[in-house]
Amino acid sequence: MAKIRNFMLVCLCALMVFPSLRAEHLMIIAVNDTHSQVDPASDGKGGVARRRAIYDQLRATNPHTALIHAGDAVQGTLFFSLYRGEVEYALMDTLGYDAIILGNHEFDNGMEELAAHYRNVDAVKISTNYDFSATPLNGLFQPYWVKAVGDKRVAFIGINVNPEGLIADMNCVGLRYRYAPGVADATARYLKEILGVDYVVMVSHIGYSSYEPTEPNDALIIGQSHYIDMVISSHSHTTIKPGSGMDRIANADGKMIPIGQNGKSGKFVATYDLDLESGEIVYNQIDVDANWDAAASRYTAMNEWLDHYRHGVDSIMNNPVATSARFMKNSSAAAQNWVSDAAMEIIKDLSGIKHIDCAIMNKGGIRTDMPKGTVTEGVIGSMFPFDNRFVVLEMPGTELIESIKLMCGRGGDAVSKELRATYNDKGELIKATLNGKKIDPNKTYYVATIDYLANGGDYMTPMTHCKRLFVDTQKYGNHIMEYVKMLEAAGKKIDAKDEVRIKKQ
Repeated sequence: MAKIRNFMLVCLCALMVFPSLRAEHLMIIAVNDTHSQVDPASDGKGGVARRRAIYDQLRATNPHTALIHAGDAVQGTLFFSLYRGEVEYALMDTLGYDAIILGNHEFDNGMEELAAHYRNVDAVKISTNYDFSATPLNGLFQPYWVKAVGDKRVAFIGINVNPEGLIADMNCVGLRYRYAPGVADATARYLKEILGVDYVVMVSHIGYSSYEPTEPNDALIIGQSHYIDMVISSHSHTTIKPGSGMDRIANADGKMIPIGQNGKSGKFVATYDLDLESGEIVYNQIDVDANWDAAASRYTAMNEWLDHYRHGVDSIMNNPVATSARFMKNSSAAAQNWVSDAAMEIIKDLSGIKHIDCAIMNKGGIRTDMPKGTVTEGVIGSMFPFDNRFVVLEMPGTELIESIKLMCGRGGDAVSKELRATYNDKGELIKATLNGKKIDPNKTYYVATIDYLANGGDYMTPMTHCKRLFVDTQKYGNHIMEYVKMLEAAGKKIDAKDEVRIKKQ
């Protein structure tokens, strides 16, 4: 008996001295939709130096890590508007990303510019369901990446969103999209059954939920999957809290698959601790806040390099141009109402068309919050960073009704005060009116919008069937800037009621 006890004691000591005898773990670290949030956002959260401090601490305390960016690294602050990705893509290797995938906003300046940036990024670039062979991005991407840890192998696949209705046609010429659900699990099966990998992680930029009801999302792919073991989600800006019930979805075999997402703007860093022996995954989130400032301040060279770009951003951010009567979150009804009503006034003056029935804008085009009090040039520039133009469409009533149906299906959108609509629990249109009168399918209406929507963006295909009566030549954000300056000169404040104009009945 004493010999047995001594043998057990020796084994226990061996495990303590040689931790490699225990099961290996892979710490997967992930962010998504950081949207050019180089410095902390207006709420004090986020910031690239803080994220670097978190990454470095995690890498220092875990022998095996994989740092992943799930897309939309750009677009959303003046760093991108002014420098067109020069800052964000240079930071990719400074932060040490192992693998990255594309978001839809990576295409905002076209594939030529994107390719020029990506040629200088060392991180593995993954796209499983995009065919780039006829584009400037040809040769820069691979369909999967396999990381070996001991005798175990973990494969990462990158699943991208359908560009149709989301990415401007001129920015993705030659890109071939393969239907995400059909590619994801088939690739995972190939990786497991043919290449013999142990685990497959899907890095997705199609969304936890669908913006457009007819488009697939992560839940759909997981529900049809037999081979995917974990999902790093993005695109929908969903904050999936660990243990919330949202962080596990049943696959086709009834197995609960872990899924995580970090909202937007880099305010959280997700960790997925994968036990390579058992397959158990522990999901967690780390707040990117002021607690990391001391560690972040040590990156002297990086911060000095960033100061060069901050100077240009700050010169615009600190220039006051208007006053706001209230705080308006960018996703709020108040912000959507203000933008749409302002568009009506601006476009009437620009186009010379005095009778315009309503304005339809896109809520996704409002990128930052409107503060209460002083509004700077930088705030307006950050709110409306896109290179879109104002347009006036001649719309048959049938096409206007179809457009409203689409907006109802995604829970409403930004429309001017003349337009009201209600929908049911299924997102189906019940009633639509202009100035209190039911929209007549046999009548012609004049609608103010932007060329992104008129070209079918945000899935607004009905608008592509309409005659264009006016197309402006300047970025619409420039006109909004001049509009708020005019309000200030007249002693008026930016303001709007927080009432939902397209609402569920």
